[in-house]
Amino acid sequence: MLAKEKVLDYVGKVLTAELTAVHQYLLHAAMCKNWGYQRLHEHFSHLAQEEVGHSSGLIDHILYLEGAPQVEQVDTVAGGRSVADLLEADLRFELEDAELLREAIAHCSKVGDFTTRHLLEHMIIDTEEHIDWFETQLRTIKQVGLAAYLAEQI
Repeated sequence: MLAKEKVLDYVGKVLTAELTAVHQYLLHAAMCKNWGYQRLHEHFSHLAQEEVGHSSGLIDHILYLEGAPQVEQVDTVAGGRSVADLLEADLRFELEDAELLREAIAHCSKVGDFTTRHLLEHMIIDTEEHIDWFETQLRTIKQVGLAAYLAEQI
C-alpha cells in the first residue's frame, strides 16, 4: 500500500524515537543493575523490550507502506549519574514522544490513513502509561526521600 502524504516522515520519526528508547532503557537497566537496584533494572529491561516490540511493528508498517525503514539512526541517549537523573531524563523523553505521537496521529487522521493512526494510538497508550510511572516514581522520591525509595529498589 502506498503511503499517504508525509505519513512515512512521521512514522520514520516515531521509529527513530522508539529505537532511541530501546538504547536508553537498556543503558538505564544496566546502570541500575550495576548500582544494585534490581527492581529498577527489571523495570527498565521490560521497558526496553516493549520498545523493541514497537520498533518491530513500525518497521513492518513502513514496509507495508512501501517505505524503507531507517534503523541506523538514533537520537541522543540520555544517561545520568543517579537514579533520579535517569527517571527525570526518561520522563522528558516520554513527554516528547507523546507529543510526536499526537502530532502523527492528527496528521494521519487529516490525510485519512486510519491504519497508521490505529497503530500509533496503541503506542501512545503505552507512552502515557510510561509517563505516569515516571511521574509516580519522582513523586514517591519527593514524598519518602531518595534513600527510602532506593532501599525499596534493591
